[in-house]
Amino acid sequence: MAATSIPKRMSFPQAMREARAAGATYQGIWSWLTTVDHKRIGVMYGAAAFFFFVVGGIEALLIRIQLTAPEQSFLNPDQYNRIFTMHGTTMVFLVVMPMGAAFFNLLVPLMIGARDVAFPRMNAFSFWVFLGGGILLNTSFFTGGNIFAGELGAPDGGWFGYAPLTLKAYSGGHGIDYWVIGLQILGIASLAGAFNFIVTILNMRAPGMTLFRMPVFVWMTLVTSFLLIFAIPVISVALFQLTFDRAFGANFFNVSAGGTPLLWQHMFWLFGHPEVYILILPAMGIVSEILPVFSKKPLFGYPFVVFSGVAIGFMSWGVWAHHMYTTGLGSVANSAFGISTILIAVPTGIKIFNWMATMFAGTLNLKTPFYFSVGFIAMFTIGGLTGVTHSIVPSDYQQQDTYYIVAHFHQVLFGGAIFALFGGAYYWFPKFTGKLMNETLGMINFWLIFIGFNLTFQPMMVAGLMGMPRRIHTYPSDYGWEFWNAMATVGAFTIALGVLVFMVNFVLSLRKGEASGDDPWDARTLEWTIPSPPPAYNFAEIPHVHSLDDFWHKKYTEDSEGRPVPLPAGASDTAHANGHGDGHGIHLPSPSIMPMIAALGFPIIGLGLVYVNDTHQVWSWLGGGSLYLLMRPLIAVGAAIMVVGLYGWAFEPATEE
Repeated sequence: MAATSIPKRMSFPQAMREARAAGATYQGIWSWLTTVDHKRIGVMYGAAAFFFFVVGGIEALLIRIQLTAPEQSFLNPDQYNRIFTMHGTTMVFLVVMPMGAAFFNLLVPLMIGARDVAFPRMNAFSFWVFLGGGILLNTSFFTGGNIFAGELGAPDGGWFGYAPLTLKAYSGGHGIDYWVIGLQILGIASLAGAFNFIVTILNMRAPGMTLFRMPVFVWMTLVTSFLLIFAIPVISVALFQLTFDRAFGANFFNVSAGGTPLLWQHMFWLFGHPEVYILILPAMGIVSEILPVFSKKPLFGYPFVVFSGVAIGFMSWGVWAHHMYTTGLGSVANSAFGISTILIAVPTGIKIFNWMATMFAGTLNLKTPFYFSVGFIAMFTIGGLTGVTHSIVPSDYQQQDTYYIVAHFHQVLFGGAIFALFGGAYYWFPKFTGKLMNETLGMINFWLIFIGFNLTFQPMMVAGLMGMPRRIHTYPSDYGWEFWNAMATVGAFTIALGVLVFMVNFVLSLRKGEASGDDPWDARTLEWTIPSPPPAYNFAEIPHVHSLDDFWHKKYTEDSEGRPVPLPAGASDTAHANGHGDGHGIHLPSPSIMPMIAALGFPIIGLGLVYVNDTHQVWSWLGGGSLYLLMRPLIAVGAAIMVVGLYGWAFEPATEE
């Protein structure tokens, strides 16, 4: 009988080397857990954000069902407050922000001719921290009550978390603690990503790509990243103060002990208004890339579009108090912030007129990405005009805390950011899959969302102007609001149907979509010079850039009347040089599990901090039984896991032969 060979036990370093080698082959779940490839991280950001988009959408539908008719009891007041809080938190922090990060990851290195971001492991760390924070936030639903009996443990203080309503005296339980700790963890993820993209854009551009040869989307990524690194610390300080008030008896916002709730509003909105532009600037960048391609023209006024984005970033810091006119700041402060609110409309208007001029007299290619981009311009313009009314202080006094504000906010962020994100998904889907999305389903998707959007939020404006307050869970039958609320509910379900069509289109196109080729849209930027989907190394040879829209100029020249004329050689030579090599000799960062391990420590520490002062019934919904855990040791466990991850991260080699 032949002798049986006994496998030798591997040392830990050897095991890690083999694990990283397995990840490098892009096979199996391990490759996703260990990946540091910016494209895969972008896919994971997008998948996680879309999952939370569905969760937040379900929460929105529950809210709309409750408000469809007067005196509804579908949700009780406590359930409504918690669903309303988590809907706003989810859409802002778990959907639009990470969806922007998904596009940053997918596109920025490709657009600037780089093989990856500056810090690939930190990029992976950013995603895993975000995912941990999102899961921790939603874990709150399952704590503090039996979720199957309708007892929710989620935060109940609104997505804005106004103090003193979020103090222990007014919001018992641990829902707000989950909210506070979860947002702080998400802030860490945002900061890690922002620093990474700033360094990448400033230091890793292809030869010849000066700042004013960068695509507008890259510029908007840069501005957004700077906004993040200045805005996140502001909200972090406020969240730390609220944590200390709730957990350790501090009195930052406790009026009876000399604190001031107005401090929370100042800090939250000092973060919150730059945050609006953190959400919308990536969408503006996406639209600025789509419109020239589908208009067969260069972007009109490129320098003005860039400088207006930079101006928006600067001016966003001077408008926060238009959320606070009714708090008694005084006429001088109210006037100053009214003027600044008017002025910030100027760079936004510049962008809108430049987009319109780009389309004017162009050869329009009426495909789904173009429709979503035009829808963005129309809906965002309406949202911007309703925002200008906030600068008129007496008018804002009447609008404050009405559904007019709810409609305006959604008009900007859904009509702006979400429309552009859908357009970007249709536009860049071929780049990362090698297939085109179905155009018929795409148009059905667009019209359902466009019609549903206007059916939802235009009636909200009317109801708000009729006096309907925001943050109410029901209303009497004699105020005339029921018709407008019923319309809004029909619109919300129409949007949901549109999202379902998108999901079907995505899956069917991924499986059976028409092959797209490398440049299906006749595009202008560097990501379209390489194969679809891109190889792991992006560019076989780093491109040399000679002009704005360099790829376009390699494909076309102009006749005497300025019309584009194809060059005989087309783009084949450029595409071959930039992407179709075998990648031999290109060294890429090795996969690593350490960023995920380091990130895992944060939600564990957070869970310990939530229950730092008590032994609590954590999971009360399991089979009718109760599992009591002393949560304080979790802080030490989470810290130990984080140290292990950071230690391994620091000492593993960046690349291996």
